[in-house]
Amino acid sequence: MPSMKEPSPEARENVTDENVESRARLLPEERSAGPSADPEAQAEAILAESEERTVHTDPDDAQGGHRQSAETADQP
Repeated sequence: MPSMKEPSPEARENVTDENVESRARLLPEERSAGPSADPEAQAEAILAESEERTVHTDPDDAQGGHRQSAETADQP
């Protein structure tokens, strides 16, 4: 699911032309959705959003946060 905020300049700087070119090639499971009008722009947006989650992790996001064992639920 795409984020609602724009990736930071730092995240965008980490996206390389090679990454965009590679990601712009559709995977077999993505082909069924049909072609993109601008696969490079779409790939760049996907990669920048992913990089943003890596550079600026959200501790409240279950996929982005790194929890300490003390923060887990108590086990019986």
